[in-house]
Amino acid sequence: MAKYRLLRDRVAGELTDIELLEAPAALDGELVLAHTRDYVGAVVDGRLTEAQQREIGFPWSLEMVERSRRSVGATIAAARSALAGGVAVNLAGGTHHACTDRGSGFCVFNDVVVAARLMQAEWPRRHSPPLRVAVVDLDVHQGNGTAALCRDDATIYTLSMHGANNFPFCKETSDLDVELPDGCGDDDYLSALDLALDRLWHHHEQATDGGPPGLIFFLAGADPHEGDRLGRLKLTAAGLAERDRRVFSSAFERRVPVAVSMAGGYGRVIEDTVAVQVNTLRSALEHWRAWQQSTSIPQGSFKQPA
Repeated sequence: MAKYRLLRDRVAGELTDIELLEAPAALDGELVLAHTRDYVGAVVDGRLTEAQQREIGFPWSLEMVERSRRSVGATIAAARSALAGGVAVNLAGGTHHACTDRGSGFCVFNDVVVAARLMQAEWPRRHSPPLRVAVVDLDVHQGNGTAALCRDDATIYTLSMHGANNFPFCKETSDLDVELPDGCGDDDYLSALDLALDRLWHHHEQATDGGPPGLIFFLAGADPHEGDRLGRLKLTAAGLAERDRRVFSSAFERRVPVAVSMAGGYGRVIEDTVAVQVNTLRSALEHWRAWQQSTSIPQGSFKQPA
């Protein structure tokens, strides 16, 4: 938990062009876009069983409910801001193990799926055709909850690039799963990423309505780092920074906005995890500036739900 405060402090001290905003709390009516009403009610009212709390990984409390709501609300705010200005980031989020009726792996609600479906619901008020979404999940653990929630939803494309031998051990099927061996380093990882991004764009080019998605949710996990306790991969900080650059550049070339969630990171030295995440924020800010310079979007601060 300490990484969230450390990250915010470093952003406030070093990346002063980023505007830090308080994360709003997601409403029950928004959470049920991805979850059953019974599950949302059990979380909110404190009716989770002991087994459900063990699967999530921490006990129920009012603070847990509030934090979980705000983690989703921050991704919603980041998605709206990205659609308006090209790039925005939630300093937390990426809770991709949460399924329709249960949480898992430190994830209570699935922030990306809630935000994706809410953006799709809001989109027709001002735009046509409907909003298609892509999830680029580069956390070291498979986004099994996201894959399960979106299995029958052709409007949300799910890409998960993760450790083959890591949690969850019973994996779901994403639209594209890229499984990596233990010890995978920078060169092999980046080559696999290039192929995965090519397949994502090719999928959308071949879709009946054609063209790229209208929004990407990028889960920029720091846990592929070589110093991560749970990652089992061997990416350097420089390799992860290049990963981020390639995702942002690939989206920018096609004028696709990106909403980032920071996802996992469990460094043996927590400052190493935070440093990887700061690099992600630097890359996000660089690409936000590129958006401002290349469009008629009014100049302003980089909106950053905190």
